[in-house]
Amino acid sequence: MLNPTHDPARRSWVESANRPEAAFPIQNLPYGVFSVGDGSRRVGVAIGEMILDLAVLEEAGLLPPAAGPRVFDQPDINAFMARGPQAWQAMRARIAGLLDAAGSPLRDDPALRGRAMVPQHAARMHLPIAVRGFTDFYASKDHATNVGSLFRDPKNALTANWLHIPIGYNGRASSVVVSGTDIRRPLGQIKPPEAEAPVLAACRRLDFELEIGAIVGVPSAMGTPVTTAQAYDMIFGYVLLNDWSARDIQQWEYVPLGPFQSKAFATTISPWVVTSEALEPFRVGTPPRVTPLLPYLAEATPNNFDIRLEVAMRPTGVAEETAISHTNFRHMYYSAAQQLTHHAIGGCPMNVGDLLGSGTISGPTPDSLGSLLEMTRNGAQPLTLHGGGRRGFIEDGDEIIMRGWCEGAGYRIGFGEARGRILPAPRG
Repeated sequence: MLNPTHDPARRSWVESANRPEAAFPIQNLPYGVFSVGDGSRRVGVAIGEMILDLAVLEEAGLLPPAAGPRVFDQPDINAFMARGPQAWQAMRARIAGLLDAAGSPLRDDPALRGRAMVPQHAARMHLPIAVRGFTDFYASKDHATNVGSLFRDPKNALTANWLHIPIGYNGRASSVVVSGTDIRRPLGQIKPPEAEAPVLAACRRLDFELEIGAIVGVPSAMGTPVTTAQAYDMIFGYVLLNDWSARDIQQWEYVPLGPFQSKAFATTISPWVVTSEALEPFRVGTPPRVTPLLPYLAEATPNNFDIRLEVAMRPTGVAEETAISHTNFRHMYYSAAQQLTHHAIGGCPMNVGDLLGSGTISGPTPDSLGSLLEMTRNGAQPLTLHGGGRRGFIEDGDEIIMRGWCEGAGYRIGFGEARGRILPAPRG
């Protein structure tokens, strides 16, 4: 539901937030965890080129009161998320009021403003949540069709269950890292086509997967299903997500139980959590159903989002990056709410801090694909990058940068970046 925090005409006294291209205007207000120098980690909100230190405001008594301990002088946002949707809404309204150009106790108190406002360039960003569990889905029809066409009969690219069920697998919460973290090329079992047995080797077909991650902020009890409407309200916010993939390790290991080591080595997320409330003006429906879904997956409201997405690659030794994909989250066949509903239908309890990856986001055109596997036809048609380099898959030293934003009337809701650079594999 739209409210005054969504007003496109609203402006902040933080001037950098009012530029049309600003990723973090007053309509956004995403949460993150930062530190300065050797200081402790604390929760902040991005506004323009600055970070609003919520721990300082909490200590000063400027934020909505709540029973219990403080929640912003913490190394993650889990304690705040656990307060629930009413607290999230009240906090967003209060923060918007403190940053409003019309004036506030914060704007008019130079000493407090000096302590509470931190330049983003002076801060170090950390993982914003304590990840309780990580589940990755496979919810883009275009992506599933492309992959199925590569490895199976193109006429039967989708498996029999795909149009009925949000397919997913349980990943590793322990290897979720924040943007800017270098990623070590994994070792694993690989079976070359000409070999009779597998070998232990460094991944030779390293890939990215462009995704959006949904963060659960409201738990569910074990044995208790949730509706899609309840699931939508359980999601606190969203991040960019890169589920790094070792395609050659995956090809050998995935039968019969699916990916394991090929996905467990690293997942990168952006440092800013864009709240569900900030995305309200950009809600869109899922694509038309090919076949009816079972009633428990039905949605009475549009639960997808119009989020523009970009992937760039900066090859090792080259200063200039190359944009290699432009796509949109609205292409996803299953919404995050449907994924969460299906996750809980069998009785699985959901926890505050659970992370749900959407699965690779691909669109219907060649320039809107979300993985190198699709773009290069499994390496057979390498990309040409700025500087003349060619890539079928990711090489050591290459950097992948993902960006996302929603385009409003004179403003945008930005997600920041999810970036990672590949380091050589350890010795096996």
